[in-house]
Amino acid sequence: MRFESFSHMLRHWAEVSPEHPALIHDRGELSFSELLTAVEKRAGELRADGGSCIGILADGSAACVIEIFAATLAGMQVVLLDEALPEAALGALLRYTDADRLWGDDDLCEELRPFLTQGVQDGAGKLLFFTSGTTERSKAVVLTDHSLCQSAYNGGAKLPLTPEDRLLCLLPLGHVFGFVCGLLWGLSCGAAVALGRGARHYADDCAFFKPTAVSVVPLLLGFLLQHRLLNPELRLVLVGAGDCPRPLLDAAAAVGVRVSFGYGLTETSSGVAISVTGDPFAMEVCPDDTITLAEDGEILIQAPTCMMQGYYKRQADTEAVLKDGVLYTGDLGRFDEDGRLHITGRKKDMLVLPDGTKLFLPEYEGEIMRVLGYQELAVILKGGKPILVFSGEGDAKEIEKSLRPLMAEKPRGQQLSGVIVTDRPLPRTATGKIKRWELQNEMETL
Repeated sequence: MRFESFSHMLRHWAEVSPEHPALIHDRGELSFSELLTAVEKRAGELRADGGSCIGILADGSAACVIEIFAATLAGMQVVLLDEALPEAALGALLRYTDADRLWGDDDLCEELRPFLTQGVQDGAGKLLFFTSGTTERSKAVVLTDHSLCQSAYNGGAKLPLTPEDRLLCLLPLGHVFGFVCGLLWGLSCGAAVALGRGARHYADDCAFFKPTAVSVVPLLLGFLLQHRLLNPELRLVLVGAGDCPRPLLDAAAAVGVRVSFGYGLTETSSGVAISVTGDPFAMEVCPDDTITLAEDGEILIQAPTCMMQGYYKRQADTEAVLKDGVLYTGDLGRFDEDGRLHITGRKKDMLVLPDGTKLFLPEYEGEIMRVLGYQELAVILKGGKPILVFSGEGDAKEIEKSLRPLMAEKPRGQQLSGVIVTDRPLPRTATGKIKRWELQNEMETL
């Protein structure tokens, strides 16, 4: 069923299946009627408080879900934040998004209060999700509960769940893939959503909650498979938010689990294409979306029900990618003979890592160049990990040694996994830009 808003969804299922569990957590569960009651009560409290924009440090708890739904119902602008970010980064994001209220860990909220602002005048119905690049490059994407519900409908139309299903939410709610495919997908279908207990419980959440479906990023799928943690009740795994090696999907299918791969962007409120049968990389376009290819293979998306309103306070950035209702993704693709979409690479100077985060390459490569003092280099993905391609004379081990202090400052997933030295010039366009997709294909054979 298609819902127009979070409240429409909750009220429908509270009327149709009032006692059916909506949220399952480590201390019990909330039925749809109990969830609706909690959301409406909290919305009343937020209205009385008078705030206009709330920053939510999304911890994935039932209380967090209630706060998101309630703040939206109360007409507030909602900003979803990753509580693991450094305090200074969170403060900058709060100021950028005009938050005048905070929800989350009490101690952290107290430290962040000096960063709060006077709020907004026109934020009602807006939910802001950040693109997952570096802190300096993060942009807040303006979505709505309507666009997010339409995205959940699109996903459910291709991969329907039933009220008998139990969807395990392991992904951060502060990222749109986790919010839509880990939460709304299940609730919109009337299924119970089991809220994972955090990263320290990845090893036992499947056994604890016994889900029939789960959404994961490639890195998490690899962990679950490596340690044989998928429970026997599991029938469907949806993988998204990053490149996924085919052997990983094959390994999941080999244990008898149906595996689907999804493609989407924060700008489109999550998925626009999902594999349904056969090859998991051959994806069917979702019902409300239209995908075409530019002459160079760039994926262009029209998604009128799910498209972002724009980047918050960044009109020029919005106009650069959204033109007459068409999103220029910077991703490359092709259609097979059955009209199914295959992702073939990226034009953007950005790498999507297996955990779903993005590496902004001009900044990253610039730091490397400042250490090495050399301009002919590029960073690409190989085996799901960033590697450095160095064109010219040099020793890979010596280069790695020189970069160790820099890499030590990076999160583990963003550290270089190796260096390839080549005597061939890097492929470039007529304007001198590196043809990353071409370089990627060349290095895959090494």
